[in-house]
Amino acid sequence: MNDKLQVLDLRRNKLNGTIPDAFPDNCGLKILALNKNQLEGGLPKSLANCSRLNVLDIGNNHVEGTFPFFLKNTSMLRVLVLRSNKFYGPITHPKLNAPWPMLQIVDLASNNFIGNLPIIILSSLMAMMDREHEVHSELAYLQITINGSTYEDTITVTNKGLEVELVKILTIFTTLDLSCNNFGGPIPEKIGELKALHSLNLSHNAFTGKIPSSLGKLSNLETLDLSCNELSSKIPVQLADGLIFLSVLNLSFNQLVGQIPFIKQFATFSESSFKGNDRLCGLPLKSHCTYEEPQLLPPTHDQKHWKYGIVIEWNYISVEFGFIFGIGIVIGPLVFWKRWRIWYYKHVDDILFKIFPRLYLRIEYRQRRRYRNQRQRHWS
Repeated sequence: MNDKLQVLDLRRNKLNGTIPDAFPDNCGLKILALNKNQLEGGLPKSLANCSRLNVLDIGNNHVEGTFPFFLKNTSMLRVLVLRSNKFYGPITHPKLNAPWPMLQIVDLASNNFIGNLPIIILSSLMAMMDREHEVHSELAYLQITINGSTYEDTITVTNKGLEVELVKILTIFTTLDLSCNNFGGPIPEKIGELKALHSLNLSHNAFTGKIPSSLGKLSNLETLDLSCNELSSKIPVQLADGLIFLSVLNLSFNQLVGQIPFIKQFATFSESSFKGNDRLCGLPLKSHCTYEEPQLLPPTHDQKHWKYGIVIEWNYISVEFGFIFGIGIVIGPLVFWKRWRIWYYKHVDDILFKIFPRLYLRIEYRQRRRYRNQRQRHWS
């Protein structure tokens, strides 16, 4: 164990006992792979001397202890696999500040971790955030150069519900698997910033609250498993609208309610993706959304006046302005224009005579009779 040893791969053996606490100060390890053995005990503290570590894979053993915060100086760490061991406790630390900016594969599944997902850990996963410049560049693989030759590590990950062995690890492949633990509380909205994430598995935990709509921003996501939690509320439409590359979805056995947004990729998933949510309805489930949304009570007179008062007042004002304007068009010329006044009375009388000839004759007869009476009084 010296600075010349860069790769130690002892996977798939029958090694037992503990991992020796013998990593020297000048540790040059870049890959430590002990997956699928029978190792027990805790991770040795001297492993913190391996500051150039790229891959730490001790999955499928009997290793126990708390989360290895003492590895905070291994800033080049890209792969962390603690799957199927006996780790316990929270993964929060008051003095931890973005220790692993290059982490792209995190597998903590099947342990006994507890507590909320710490935002500081999510903020440190810079490699899982938006990396469009790497996506459009030439594909690269995680490899170690030893004496002029290259060593490309292999790793087994659980993706799309299956164990897949990655013979070569793409530097742009990102996965976060926290399944089968005892994490609780709400899923933080901050997780929506991991835009380069390809696979997210938070199943078989105790997460509560609603599914954050920010998950719809993970446009590169291919696998999303939130099954077997205590998530409630409706399925955000943003998930169906934004996850355009999603090929595996599992939201089963939660407490989700309402209608499934059956659009885009969500229209391709079967009933098994949503089963175990008794209050979900709509396709692809057999239960139809027949319930009616609770209707609000009719608004009171004061509420109507407060809501529509401005519109009603303007309606009245517009009618009054129209009435005054119409009268002004007719009366104004009669008052100020003599020629118009003569023409108006002449033609109005002709129109009235044609429409009401009898009325016109009665008026003329009464005027003549009144004129005769006045003359008789004058002579008498």
